[in-house]
Amino acid sequence: MILYSKFTQFFVRDGQLVFEQVISVDRMEHAVSLFGSFDENVRLIEQEFSVNVISRGSELKITGDVENVDKASRAVKGLLMLINKGEALSQQNVRYVISLVKDNSEEKLSEMTGDCICITAKGKPVKPKTLGQKKYIESIRNNTVVLGAGPAGTGKTYLAVAMAVTAFRAKEVNRIILTRPAVEAGEKLGFLPGDLQQKVDPYLRPLYDALFDMLGADAFQRYQERGSIEVAPLAYMRGRTLDDSFIILDEAQNTTKEQMKMFLTRLGFNSKMVVTGDITQIDLPDGKKSGLTQAMKILKNIEGISINEFSEKDVVRHKLVQDIIKAYEKSEENRKR
Repeated sequence: MILYSKFTQFFVRDGQLVFEQVISVDRMEHAVSLFGSFDENVRLIEQEFSVNVISRGSELKITGDVENVDKASRAVKGLLMLINKGEALSQQNVRYVISLVKDNSEEKLSEMTGDCICITAKGKPVKPKTLGQKKYIESIRNNTVVLGAGPAGTGKTYLAVAMAVTAFRAKEVNRIILTRPAVEAGEKLGFLPGDLQQKVDPYLRPLYDALFDMLGADAFQRYQERGSIEVAPLAYMRGRTLDDSFIILDEAQNTTKEQMKMFLTRLGFNSKMVVTGDITQIDLPDGKKSGLTQAMKILKNIEGISINEFSEKDVVRHKLVQDIIKAYEKSEENRKR
């Protein structure tokens, strides 16, 4: 367990009032985890809050402006809590803690620790990494139909597949069905070699990748041959009733209103549906409205249906992905003005 005590003092340096806060950590390995490789975690805190952080034995000294010192200290406290819960710090969760501190909501960190959804084929635990992801997981657990909309890199599909695998392993469902609309993003299906299945497989590749990660290639192959796992284009869903199944519709922003209605009405007994998509990346022909955006409006007040929207803060890919999303959002706002 980590024990830390804090005290604050101030002094004048170069004619300016400087505050110093000291945090004591009783275990050196936790201090090492906090600093990170080549002190990258602490450098990030110094950069974001304009403070200076130094380590002397088991003590961390944070100096700077009083408000910035307070924020940096709260960020350190949040990171120490994650370490105490057994979380491995990365650039992503360090940046996320910093963003929570800036929003004065770092106390919510305790809500997202310790929730392991499943274990991958390589023994890696799958956990929600943001509050948005935590809410999404809880929605899937507690509702029959869940719509998840948000930018790339927020874990919409990966977490949905993890929940599907968990339900399948617990024998809560008999089948996992993953589907996507085969809509081109500039390229044409006709130019791809092979039969129809070979043509649509590239569009389903992200779903295959997630399942390979969770189950391993051999187990996935066995389950697919038995019919326990099905990965197919959305058009293959027409006319079916899907009982005892966990069904995921990915890239749903590229469905039409008619396709979305067709898919949602496939729901059978003892089944769950998760619909994911990014409404900023619609590849439908001009004039066609997205079935996902319409469904989010039409279904928002129905019991048993949950609608979750992610923001750029939920992105768990490279930091530049967040910056790219923000830049495009700003450009779109300027265009609308």
